[in-house]
Amino acid sequence: MKKRVLITGITGMVGSHLADFLLEKTDWEIYGMCRWRSPMDNVEHLLDRVNRKDRIQFINGDLCDYISLQAAVAEAKPDYVFHLAAQSYPKTSFSAPVHTFDTNILGTERLLEALRHCPAIDPLIHVCSSSEVFGRVPREKLPINEQCSFHPASPYSISKIGTDLIGQFHAEAYGQKIMVTRMFTHTGPRRGDVFVESTFAKQIAMIEAELIPPAVKVGNLNSLRTWADVRDAVRAYYMLLTVNPQRGEVYNIGGNYSCTVADMLNYLISCSTRKDIKIEVDPDRLRPLDADLQLPDCSKFMQHTGWKPEIPFEQTMQDLLNYWRAKIKLGKRYLTR
Repeated sequence: MKKRVLITGITGMVGSHLADFLLEKTDWEIYGMCRWRSPMDNVEHLLDRVNRKDRIQFINGDLCDYISLQAAVAEAKPDYVFHLAAQSYPKTSFSAPVHTFDTNILGTERLLEALRHCPAIDPLIHVCSSSEVFGRVPREKLPINEQCSFHPASPYSISKIGTDLIGQFHAEAYGQKIMVTRMFTHTGPRRGDVFVESTFAKQIAMIEAELIPPAVKVGNLNSLRTWADVRDAVRAYYMLLTVNPQRGEVYNIGGNYSCTVADMLNYLISCSTRKDIKIEVDPDRLRPLDADLQLPDCSKFMQHTGWKPEIPFEQTMQDLLNYWRAKIKLGKRYLTR
């Protein structure tokens, strides 16, 4: 009998790439949980299969509504769960902290309770935390391992600490087969335009199409990041639940290429057909606090699973820029956020 998998947040960047990966690499039946109002742009290429229920179908569910989660879990009856849904934008969490806490902290609790009380299932569960839990890390603690203390730099960071601890608690208290990941910066095609590298790529594509003046608006360019490709990330998530999974374990996962946001922007600009692009600081793009040293130690996960990143930084950024070029070419209009 085919395995069944529930992906929360399937319409997001990571969820959609995970669906692509599982359709190609497994024979699992995929149940993607999304809200009725969720944009379908990232899964548009899958909609014909969804309409035919060809190994993939969507289930309505909302992390803020326990009854909908009960119904989604009862329908999917999953062997595997990838909990990816979240309010995932740190800057928005400053203006909408209560919604962020409700979705990410209480939403995770609601989902795990729905899974715990659904009869006749005992799935392997991936709870997706974030490297943002570490927040502002002093240089002497770099690279960041799993024992590094938390110093949250946003309400989003606080919400992911709650997500993280709830996952660990349910594994220990109730014996649920939960593993938690703290993924560092990961990007690529379908990355939301509110995230730094994606808004840069989008602005460059709009400049090339002569939709806006040749100036990329930026916030803090000094933040140091380790970059990973989303397609490497979803492969890691698959291996998390299929390579000797260990209940209650927590893993840092990330790429192997580090540079500042400024260096990343300069690389994107170097890929542009326009040679007159300037950089302008926009105060509205600055956070009150920033997690500015995000360098991971991923040795625990790599040693356990054999996973390692394969897609180079340059390809990731080129693919992201080409993704936005293709979208702009369709004639749609976008905010310059």
